Amino acid sequence: MSEPPAFSPTITLLTIARAWESALTEGLAPLGLTVRRYGLLGHIRSTPDISFSELARRSRITVQSAHTAVAGFTADGLVEVVTEQVGAASRIRVTATGRELLDRAAEVVGGLDADLEAADAHLAEALRASFTRRFADR
Repeated sequence: MSEPPAFSPTITLLTIARAWESALTEGLAPLGLTVRRYGLLGHIRSTPDISFSELARRSRITVQSAHTAVAGFTADGLVEVVTEQVGAASRIRVTATGRELLDRAAEVVGGLDADLEAADAHLAEALRASFTRRFADR
């Protein structure tokens, strides 16, 4: 009989993250959002006039995938794409409808944040501290 694997903080963090991601997926579904669509829409809101290339880079997807996602957002009335001239980079902006949807999604995230704080305040604080250390210079 082999020994059980040693404790791995990496595997543990991924396991916990997956559980909370499932809760987020479930919470966003009634809004017509997935975690990926929520992230993309959030990038667009946080950087008005973002280009397709920059959206792809930040989201770690291809430019073609960014175009596909934005086409869906446009069809749903969540974003608008402004192109001033042929050959110039397009600018993507969240519409009022998109902002309202993101506000409703933020309520879902806020509820999950409160649940995590209540379930494990030490973990929430450790995550906050780790994030601050890792991204303080950005």
